[in-house]
Amino acid sequence: MPRDIALVAEALRQTDAALAEELDKVLADELPALRRDGGFVRGGYADALDEARALRDESRRVIAGLQVRYAELTGIRALKIRHNNVLGYFVDVPAQHGEKLMSAPLNATFIHRQTTAGQVRFTTTELGELESKIATAAERALALELEIFERMASAVAAANATIKDAAEAIAALDVACALAALAVERDYVRPQVDNSLAFAIGGGRHPVVEQMLAAGGGPFVANDCDLSPLPSQPGQGAGRIWIVTGPNMAGKSTFLRQNALIAILAQIGSFVPARAAHIGVVDRLFSRVGAADDLARGHSTFMVEMVETAAILNQAGERALVILDEIGRGTATFDGLSIAWATIEYLHEQNRCRALFATHFHEMTALAAKLPRLHNATMRVKEWQGDVVFLHEVVAGAADRSYGIAVAKLAGLPASVIERAKVVLAQIEAEDRVSPARKLIDDLPLFAAARPAAAPAPQESALTALVEALAALNPDEMSPRDALEALYALKAQLAKGKR
Repeated sequence: MPRDIALVAEALRQTDAALAEELDKVLADELPALRRDGGFVRGGYADALDEARALRDESRRVIAGLQVRYAELTGIRALKIRHNNVLGYFVDVPAQHGEKLMSAPLNATFIHRQTTAGQVRFTTTELGELESKIATAAERALALELEIFERMASAVAAANATIKDAAEAIAALDVACALAALAVERDYVRPQVDNSLAFAIGGGRHPVVEQMLAAGGGPFVANDCDLSPLPSQPGQGAGRIWIVTGPNMAGKSTFLRQNALIAILAQIGSFVPARAAHIGVVDRLFSRVGAADDLARGHSTFMVEMVETAAILNQAGERALVILDEIGRGTATFDGLSIAWATIEYLHEQNRCRALFATHFHEMTALAAKLPRLHNATMRVKEWQGDVVFLHEVVAGAADRSYGIAVAKLAGLPASVIERAKVVLAQIEAEDRVSPARKLIDDLPLFAAARPAAAPAPQESALTALVEALAALNPDEMSPRDALEALYALKAQLAKGKR
């Protein structure tokens, strides 16, 4: 750092002090965006320019001053300077004073132009010149400014090398000071950056979301992330992949992005928003987050998603960092699950990069039992009196629910829609959703050992029948007696299922 500061100081010393002083004299404090707008030369720098501007901006005041002077010269208090489209500017006096201006010595100054019933009109050489100057004042002012601009531009171009060095030095100093101030104000930590494949973040925070929450008085929940190679493979092998599951609104996307931002900040030489950070050099960072389309080129949101995913899988190497959010959600459930599944396998076996993969396909968490570098993480939530509380904390494990209905309720969907969604969800969840994923894992070409699919438990079949019977009821069309009989029937069916 002292060496960098010395280089900055040396670059600033090489600048042309005389040129800098001249530019300070020439340039106004507030500059226009375009030179054709004028107004960039400081007042008082050039007399001719000041005069042109005065005529342009204060023509009434200049004419009034000339009128006062002529009135004093002639002793005619009724003398006026007027303007019309035929004569332009002219000196106007009552008829009784006309003879005075046409007599010596005033006739040497005032030139008779027109006599009317009650007025006599004159012009002067000075007034004619002033009228011409007023008519062209704006163009002349801009022309003078552009002339000054070209002269100063030539001087600056001649000092191009030293100015460029000074600008780069100031930019480097500005960035260093800004990052230093940020580190102190927001409690950032100095990261360890080396040539390993490590990626261990302790108490990481999102630099932008944290400040937005702080402005509203809320805390940011810090989270750890470790994508480093397995301890059994120090200094070799490949980074880990985390599958991050959990509800919408729980913070999965924030977690993915904050780790990518921490990697960028560390490699530009900044302190990072974390308690501790050890990051092996990341040669490329790939991100597939959010939904976007390119309809002008015939690309739907899902096509854009697939194009971006293809770019990642075709380019990411072992030193890359990849964040993927909800791959496969833009198509049918089984299509999307199969694409996301194959993507995880490819990242693990071919790209071998450090990666964070957020998904609602909970079936994919079973892959952690087969892929050694795959790690399951989930966003903690707490259910309280029928509602879901998002804790925004990342912990080891896998979510078995997305709590989408809870998010829909928070969004304000009608109560009848929420209740109907709960009934449909209960019916779907009653069916076996585990065996397809288990069968798919056992049939992976990567692993030869196959296991027979487990037969569904009797209790699960009974529960399915009970849920179907409950869903078939329509309370609004039932009498109290019918409702009571239906309740007894359901209870008997439940007791039968337990046997």
